[in-house]
Amino acid sequence: MQGVPCFVVNLMHSETPIRQENALNQLTEATKIAQALLDNVKRVIVGKDRAIESSLVALISRGHLLIEDVPGLGKTTLAKAIALSMGCSFKRIQFVPDLLPSDITGVNVYNQKTGEFEFRPGPIMAQVVLADEINRAPSKTQAALLEAMEEHQATVDGVTYPMARPFFIIATLNPVEYHGIFPLPEAQLDRFTMRVTLGYASFEQEMAIIERQEKQHPIEELAAVATPEQVLFLQEAAKGIYVDPLVRQYIVSLTQKTRQHQDTLLGASHRGSLALFQTSQALALMRGRDFVVPDDVKELSAGVLAHRLILTPEARARGLDGRKVITGMLDNLAVPGVPA
Repeated sequence: MQGVPCFVVNLMHSETPIRQENALNQLTEATKIAQALLDNVKRVIVGKDRAIESSLVALISRGHLLIEDVPGLGKTTLAKAIALSMGCSFKRIQFVPDLLPSDITGVNVYNQKTGEFEFRPGPIMAQVVLADEINRAPSKTQAALLEAMEEHQATVDGVTYPMARPFFIIATLNPVEYHGIFPLPEAQLDRFTMRVTLGYASFEQEMAIIERQEKQHPIEELAAVATPEQVLFLQEAAKGIYVDPLVRQYIVSLTQKTRQHQDTLLGASHRGSLALFQTSQALALMRGRDFVVPDDVKELSAGVLAHRLILTPEARARGLDGRKVITGMLDNLAVPGVPA
């Protein structure tokens, strides 16, 4: 039992051998599926293992993903690779200023033969939806995603249509353009479980990218390595990952501190605490553990919480951003099980 937290040892002793074996088999199978998805996406995206893992964590935790970075670094390619690897239905929405909410959710069309209105579903009804350059559409259109992201349903002309499962929205965001864009409102940002960035590749990585795409883009040969049913199995398995009360207190303490910090006007919401809890479970599953450790929380906290913060003008003038604020909080917050 060396290296296993004492609270996990106590939990293991309290379970019957049969229950332990069944849980271990389920965890092993789930980890194998998650690793297959991770390895498959790596065939397309070079040198961004951390961003790929975080993206899959958002999927397994039943959330949604925001990919924010400058143009040309592979945001759309990453989204496509994840969708293809899952074997799910996939739709892409190119957000533009004249995009209407009905272009996303669908519309009722009158059928002259039957004399009745028929619902034609929009692209939001797919299992995996890529919202490309989401900040190019006005707020009214962006708001068409809110109900779908939170409640997994869409209401059109008073009729509610459920989404297919699994349901995963991947949005891309260009942070460097300021003309013809509409910043995402706080309510929209708060519904994204995680925000990831890719960053520029190193010299060796960029050489590898050129070599891989010299004759054909690797995404053209990418095949599914999982089924929608297996993805649902992953999401259910993650719910069973054990989170000790001390780790839960650590999560809540961190989100509470974001609301009291001198550099924030608005801290993380309750949804932020829940997202950090669920993503920690997903990360533990991906790494073959049936329990969450504080390091899982620390590793995910910036990606889960930073985009939910609104900083003061003084903090922004000093060059601070949400990630730096979260990192500073972690340095000053006591870790469960570690002497002060």
